[in-house]
Amino acid sequence: MASSSAAAFSPTSHHSPPPLSPLHLRLRLRMLPSMMPRPATPARSPPTTPSRPSPPWRTPRAPRRRWRCSAASRHAPDLRRLMRLYVTAATAFVARGSLPMAHEVMRGMVAAFGEAGRLPEAADMVLEMRSHGLPLCVETANWVLRVGLETGSFVYARKVFDGMTRAGVCPDERSFRALVVVCCREGKVEEVDALLAAMWRYGFSLDNATCTVVVRSLCEKGRFKDVSEFFRRMLEMGTPPNVVNYTAWIDGLCKRRYVKQAFHVLEEMVGRGLKPNVYTHTTLIDGLCKIGWTERAFRLFLKLIKSSSYKPNVHTYTVMIGGYCREGKLARAEMLLVRMVEQGLKPNTNTYTTLIGGHCKGGSFDRAFELMNKMKQEGFLPNIYTYNAVIDGFCKKGKIQEAYKVLRMATSQGLKFDKITYTILITEHCKQGHITYALDLFDRMVENGCCPDIEAYTSLISTYCQQRQMEESQKFFDKCLMIGLLPTKQTYTSMIAGYCKVGRSTMALRVFERMVQNGCFADSILMCSNNVVSATRHSPLHEAHGLGANRMLD
Repeated sequence: MASSSAAAFSPTSHHSPPPLSPLHLRLRLRMLPSMMPRPATPARSPPTTPSRPSPPWRTPRAPRRRWRCSAASRHAPDLRRLMRLYVTAATAFVARGSLPMAHEVMRGMVAAFGEAGRLPEAADMVLEMRSHGLPLCVETANWVLRVGLETGSFVYARKVFDGMTRAGVCPDERSFRALVVVCCREGKVEEVDALLAAMWRYGFSLDNATCTVVVRSLCEKGRFKDVSEFFRRMLEMGTPPNVVNYTAWIDGLCKRRYVKQAFHVLEEMVGRGLKPNVYTHTTLIDGLCKIGWTERAFRLFLKLIKSSSYKPNVHTYTVMIGGYCREGKLARAEMLLVRMVEQGLKPNTNTYTTLIGGHCKGGSFDRAFELMNKMKQEGFLPNIYTYNAVIDGFCKKGKIQEAYKVLRMATSQGLKFDKITYTILITEHCKQGHITYALDLFDRMVENGCCPDIEAYTSLISTYCQQRQMEESQKFFDKCLMIGLLPTKQTYTSMIAGYCKVGRSTMALRVFERMVQNGCFADSILMCSNNVVSATRHSPLHEAHGLGANRMLD
């Protein structure tokens, strides 16, 4: 906060209140959080059901940010008065030489403002209080870091950490742990490396809970070799990895479909005397199902059933049901649902959604709606993921009007479209050649705060390539690269085929080389290299085929 704002809140700029005893100050401070104004929220309008299928691009637009600013300005005087009370109390304790009590007041202010979503003002005032004779201490700074983590105010948590070092306050172990979590949640793994190095120089260590956050962050970035090195450093700093740490590593590998490597990690875990729990087994079962090894997953599932230590939970059954649904073995999936109930486990929304999605993919929409009614009777309301499964099923069958009927059912329940909803509809409109509708949906998706994923971009790129509109497809291709999306096999092959169709072999080769550099699958490289060679048969670009072949041999 600027110095002018500090002067505005300074107790010296107003009539000083009569001195209060510490007891009276404590009683007044307890009342302050109840005086804190809450951020206003817009009233929800009742859902309307249109008389005809309403396309999603007719949905209300997102509220303007102008509304939020006006709401904040209405509470500004209350916030200033409330902060003045806190600052007055803190400076009164400073004048009496009771710095611990002054810091307690500031921590109370941080908690109250953070709960109301106004942490920036509180964090700035904590730093400004140095001019009022209250130096920043590590306990108060850690309190701001903790509130910043809880409220998602990562920017101001980092600002306070930097303010500690500038003020000459040495961060302690908790300070470093909090900032490590901040960097992980922001996806800044490189900064995590630097923080860990600084921690180890100071002789600090991480607890297992923070280590789990680091492991998940490294796995999300695909840095599995760094995870192995991190586990070695954990042993060196006296924090041996536990079952949760290993399970996070196994989960990261399974999500990338590196299931064999995940079982190697399991062997290492058992070799260190750690016993895998139900979550470890469930993660492995899910990984096996995702790569199509459903029967092996079921054998591991049976092993868990026979175990005397752990039994499958609701999530384990849901994962196994999902595996059978992917293979179209709906009878076995239904059998597991019955078995699950017999074991005293109650299927949840995720369980029903998984089974509903399987039936929709198989075209059994009547059974899907039966399951939706059943889950309602058992007290589980379908969520947007449930409706997305049905919408996707109808779109896969080309029944887009039926999909819109289900969409109206979802909106009548007060549900809002998510990224998956938009992507499903964009993809289907692109398949049917309705590029105008797809673009309208894409724009609405961005306006409503849903970031399009690579699948949405690929659908539009493929459609433009089929229509030989390569300038438009290149715009979307460049856009997805600019925002950090990684093109898929289909994205590259669509671009290459499109450029080959219009005879622009040089551009086709550029896209092809980028695809090879990003390590696409060999079958795609062979197919695309043949396309490029066909388009460049009479040009000096025939080395494209050799480039693809060399990459395959590597």
